[in-house]
Amino acid sequence: MIYLPILGSFLEATGAILHKKVLRKHKVDYKNFTVYCFLALVLVMLPIIYFFWNLEPGAMKLNNILIFLSIIIISIFANLFTFYSLKRTDLSKLEPIRLMHPLFTFLLAFIFSFFFTAYHSEKNFSILGLALIASIALIIPHIKKQHFSLNKYLIAALIGSFLFALELVISKSILFYYSPLTFYFLRCLSIFLITFIIFSPKITPIKNKTKFIIFIIGMIAVIYRMILYYGYLNLGILFTTMLFLLAPILIYIFAAIFLKEKIHLKHIISSAIIIACIIAAIIL
Repeated sequence: MIYLPILGSFLEATGAILHKKVLRKHKVDYKNFTVYCFLALVLVMLPIIYFFWNLEPGAMKLNNILIFLSIIIISIFANLFTFYSLKRTDLSKLEPIRLMHPLFTFLLAFIFSFFFTAYHSEKNFSILGLALIASIALIIPHIKKQHFSLNKYLIAALIGSFLFALELVISKSILFYYSPLTFYFLRCLSIFLITFIIFSPKITPIKNKTKFIIFIIGMIAVIYRMILYYGYLNLGILFTTMLFLLAPILIYIFAAIFLKEKIHLKHIISSAIIIACIIAAIIL
């Protein structure tokens, strides 16, 4: 069970590299990218959703429908803010802010544990302490002087990171009423339809190579989210997110191999602290 989130970290790192490639090198508008990405997600899941469909009666209660709708709205804004910032700012400048996403997730899940029954298992001070140490170790090596001067793109990235964390934490409260694939399919289908209606006048054709990469991104995202939701239900948000902190370490390695970027000593120290925290969390 623990190995699945580790696989998810590998997928997250791969997806991050491909996102950057499409938005920057293929010059796709962030609004188009949002629509095409969610179309790809729907198409990936469409052939198999029949076999994994499961929707419990509790999902149709008014309060759970409202929670689901709030997840859709939050996710749309999270994606738009994030893609907007990625399109116009170097990934290196955004990295410290994007890496705040796990920190937001830890804090929100822990806060929710005091108010909502579905999150009581997240009230684990030991795991939270390790998670906060690992999160800070993750962020600090990426902070530079330029990050203390926020512009609208950095602020957009910060909002996007917070909204993604909020969406994922809220999702746990109704995941019990769906199979993970059913939940993600309905989420992505809803977002695709809404963004298509909003942005359809501005949607432009893209190259076949770009379509193929976006489709691959969709496949990776589906598997990644299935693992994430599975972890939330069986391991809890705090522990699952801890294991997913391996993703930034893999991104360092991938960037060195594929983008020829240097790995600095501070990144090695940061990675060692994160791995130590993850091992401690597993032992606990």
